[in-house]
Amino acid sequence: MVLLAKIALGFGATVVLAGAYTFREGLLRVDVDETRGREQHVHVWLPAAVIPIAMHFVPRRQMLRAGEQSAKFMPLVRAVAKELQKYPEADLVEVRDGLQYVHVRTHNGNLLIDAEEPGQTVHVSCPLATIDDVSRELAALAPAS
Repeated sequence: MVLLAKIALGFGATVVLAGAYTFREGLLRVDVDETRGREQHVHVWLPAAVIPIAMHFVPRRQMLRAGEQSAKFMPLVRAVAKELQKYPEADLVEVRDGLQYVHVRTHNGNLLIDAEEPGQTVHVSCPLATIDDVSRELAALAPAS
């Protein structure tokens, strides 16, 4: 009986530590609500730590191609992601044009993008640390200039 309790405790501790590790960077969230025609709602929430890990499962040839295509933009993306981490609460862009609305801001270390137009609403939240990780991975795959 004591052995069973130790196994259960070890398993429980492993699950808690794995959960804490997985969610340490926060959540990547994409919510799309379409109300025109057939109402459709897509909500994807996943741990942000999954993205850099999933990149290791993409075929090497495809990652090299992505690195080549994005090479000239990655230094800028990395610099912006690093600088935005210094501003945890900042409004970057807010545009209202008639019934269309876009708001880009940072909040608690996340880049938030909210876009609305009649019949469609999109909300995206991505941790800045994840953007930095992904841009670093892609920059490492870029051909040397």
